[in-house]
Order: sequence, then C-alpha cells, then structure tokens
Amino acid sequence: MNTPEPEQFKQIFYDHYPSVKRKLHAMVRDEAAADDLAQEVFLRLYRNPPDQLEAVGGWLHRVLTRIAYDYMDKKARERRLQNKQEQYYDLNATIAPDGEETIIRQQEQAEIHELLGQLPERDRQALLMKYSGYSYSEIAEQLQLRPPIVGTLLHRATNKLRKKMLNST
Repeated sequence: MNTPEPEQFKQIFYDHYPSVKRKLHAMVRDEAAADDLAQEVFLRLYRNPPDQLEAVGGWLHRVLTRIAYDYMDKKARERRLQNKQEQYYDLNATIAPDGEETIIRQQEQAEIHELLGQLPERDRQALLMKYSGYSYSEIAEQLQLRPPIVGTLLHRATNKLRKKMLNST
C-alpha cells in the first residue's frame, strides 16, 4: 500500500475533486450533501489509499459510488420512518377520545414515563425507539449494538418494565 505524500495527495485532490463532486451531485441531487460526501471520499483515500496510485481514478469512482448509495439508503430509511410516524400521528389524530379517556391515558402515560425513568438508560432508549417505530437495525445503529442483540435487549427491558409495573400496583 503506497501512502500518498502530502504533495501527491494535494495534486490528486485538485485533479479529481471537481469530477468526484459532480458525479456525487448527479447521484444524490443535493449540492451540500455532495460536498460532504466528496470530503468523505477523499478522507477514505487519505486514510486507506489503493495499492496502485496510478489507478486512483477508478478507485475514487468505486468509493464515491458506494458512499452515494449508502447515503441514499440512509435517506430512504429516514423517509420511511418519517412516513410511519406521520401515519401513526394521523391515525391518532382522527380518533378523538372523550375527556375521561384522555385523562386516563395521560395518567397511564405519566406512570409509564415514571417507570421508564427507573430503567437503565440503554433499556429506556431501546424501548422508546421501538415504540416510536424504529426497526431493530435502526435501534442497533443508534445504540451502537450488533443487530442480533437488539431483540434480547428489548425483551429484557420489557420484562424489567413489566416487573416495575406489577410492583407499583
């Protein structure tokens, strides 16, 4: 692996940055995001250069393509989550509870929030994210866990909350 010298890296940057940014902009259709993603491409070049710097153009194209696809996947996940949340709030807004139901629901929510406050931080975050519509992979990403652990974490956190609810009544 040939680590580029600072002058060599600077020259590669000046030669390839405009085309990298142009390609990214064409893919993601967002000028600011293209700037950020182009910086990420060159950070990866600096940290992990290809074995042959003569083939840096092809290497940059592969990396920018991967980065752009990852960015678009992330944006699509965010849109799906936002749509889920909007549908949930739209559904709840159409059902107008009467005064008694509202008071009971508020009391139950206050009790649950109090009990959630007694749980460890990670358990509380996992439960709140799960019931806010996050997927297991999104919870794993946010809590910096491996995805297979999320199910176990949620199960245990739910059991802890359930025990606290039974003890409080």
